[in-house]
Amino acid sequence: MTVNLTTLPNGFRIVTEYMPGLQSAAIGVWVLAGARHETEPQNGIAHFLEHMAFKGTKRRSSLQIAEAIEDVGGYINAYTSREVTAFYARVLKDDVSLALDVVADILRQPVFDQREIEVERGVILQEIGQALDTPDDIIFDWLQEKAYPDHPLGRTILGEEARVKGFSREDLTGFVEQHYRPGQMILSAAGAVDHDALVRDAERFFGDMSGDNAGPAPSARFEGGESRRVKQLEQAHFALAFESPNYTDPGVYASQIYSCALGGSMSSRLFQEIRERRGLCYTIFAQAGAYADTGMMTIYAGTAGAQMQDLAQITVDEMKRAAEDLSPAELERARAQMKAGLLMGLESPSNRAERLARMIQIWGRVPDIDEVVERIDAVTLPEVRDIAETTISKAPAAMALYGPVEEAPTLQALQERRAA
Repeated sequence: MTVNLTTLPNGFRIVTEYMPGLQSAAIGVWVLAGARHETEPQNGIAHFLEHMAFKGTKRRSSLQIAEAIEDVGGYINAYTSREVTAFYARVLKDDVSLALDVVADILRQPVFDQREIEVERGVILQEIGQALDTPDDIIFDWLQEKAYPDHPLGRTILGEEARVKGFSREDLTGFVEQHYRPGQMILSAAGAVDHDALVRDAERFFGDMSGDNAGPAPSARFEGGESRRVKQLEQAHFALAFESPNYTDPGVYASQIYSCALGGSMSSRLFQEIRERRGLCYTIFAQAGAYADTGMMTIYAGTAGAQMQDLAQITVDEMKRAAEDLSPAELERARAQMKAGLLMGLESPSNRAERLARMIQIWGRVPDIDEVVERIDAVTLPEVRDIAETTISKAPAAMALYGPVEEAPTLQALQERRAA
């Protein structure tokens, strides 16, 4: 595999990885402007822009955008996260230039037709309603809100209904003018791609862009708190979060291994103790996520309301126990799962293109896979136990409960159990 990186004079970056033997490529532009870059009145606008990207440009109607890609057997899509908005396509190797043309078109020349804005506003309001009707989805928004109160990271990506109803064409164009700058864009491609040819296309489509980068997003601090919403559902939903390392912290690999050993698989502690031995739930997992300046380890489970107290207390107990006696076998199993997940995922050009963009976003370079594997292999048992101890004894915590949760313990009660 060959990784190449070129930066145009205006700051626009192109990163590619050639994958021999493939007949297709994944290509997209990652814009470093997500939900955390919004002001409070703008909450939801990055996601709204993602939707509007496919609603027509000066050169193509919404149908023509879809047809341009689908006529050659490809597909095109987009997503919004808290730190980026991505617009990407998957096509055969002979159609890479066409795909970039379409992606550039929707980024550079959207018309934001008022009728299409109203149509898409209705679609997004339906999406918000669907999320509110999905307990194991919306609970994570409430958890995020308690982890980062009064901060963009604590707000929903979709935005609140009232704000989405009020967005105007000027609001959309204003956010684009502020954040869609060449230095905040990364063109990433993997698979059957020719780097030099892609650079020439990028110069043609993006080389005339100008403007300095927008200022940095406000720094975040994990504060914590409790959200409890009682509703008559079949299940009680439980989400618990603890501050964890950000993605440039050397401890991020130990944190990910710890979360995997704790609740990342069927052999993990939480799965074995809470589901397999005690039968208290169907779904339970732990995962570690990271942002530029903070991180969050999350535990989620769904159970019967009457069993919520037992489940929550056992979760805390298992976390305390892991800090004391996590075994070498558990470390090696979690390490193997983490490396396998990384390496298996990179067999997909779409995953590789996303990794390239993310590495450029974080590090400004693309670390070799062997370098990443070496960092995972270098994590020691004392380091994982130290992360486990810090998490259970010192890290601020947030909790979200939803459903028949009248009998669930309070966060304060769990904090006292942590300290006992």
